[in-house]
Amino acid sequence: MNDVPGRVGVIGGGRMGAGIAHAFVLAGAGVVVVERDDEAAASASARLLESVRQSVERGTTDIGYDALAAAIETATDAAALAGCHLVVEAVPEDRELKLAALARAERVLGSDAALATNTSSISIDDLASGLDRPERFLGLHFFNPVPTSQLVEVVTGAATDPALVDDARGWITALGKTPIVVRDSPGFASSRLGVALGLEAIRMLEEGVASAADIDAAMQLGYRHPLGPLRTTDLVGLDVRLGIAEELHRRLGERFAPPELLRRLVADGHLGRKTGRGFYEWSEQR
Repeated sequence: MNDVPGRVGVIGGGRMGAGIAHAFVLAGAGVVVVERDDEAAASASARLLESVRQSVERGTTDIGYDALAAAIETATDAAALAGCHLVVEAVPEDRELKLAALARAERVLGSDAALATNTSSISIDDLASGLDRPERFLGLHFFNPVPTSQLVEVVTGAATDPALVDDARGWITALGKTPIVVRDSPGFASSRLGVALGLEAIRMLEEGVASAADIDAAMQLGYRHPLGPLRTTDLVGLDVRLGIAEELHRRLGERFAPPELLRRLVADGHLGRKTGRGFYEWSEQR
């Protein structure tokens, strides 16, 4: 018997959504990924199947490719989520977009199904306000890249059933990852700390204190961070980090005000690794 839900839905098949689906299918779940249209669904399917193929080739799973591929579905209608025991919303970090996606999912789910959001900064209680069953809702904040990241934040809202939190901790452990339980608060634990460090590193770069490489080296060699804050920002996406910073600025004040350098790079389309340039050049590593 699986320790993860038997059937898991993921709303959004981008980098994060495909990564979440990848983690659950390797743990033995059947997965359905719901996208906005046929083209996006085809891209999500290709992305997910390629990551599964790579896992098989690396020997990180004992399940064969054909069996894993057979456990993956894609769809464009939320009705495909009916019968799922858990649905994880992984659409872009936009409150209205998430509220709409969660409401569509809840309408087709059974009363005992769990619904989760992968938000990194939006209030769980705020998102729960649009749901009929807030006790079956919580945050599952995965990290990029999902297949190799070890941490998942389990974020509890005021109405979240404690038994659901216990279930979620078990699911994350079954994925081979470590859950931490965090009360709903601005930026939770990881985003709040990570953004604070990242924004200060950007300010230092903006002020000419040191180069991007030397600022990152200070944290890698001095504090044993696996990556420095600027390289991490490139991997997360400068647009994603800016969105989180703006939300934290709104809710927690000036210490989270985004530096002008970050705003300018995002406005110029330099979003990090996914566009080939951020604080570093990534053109040969995309």
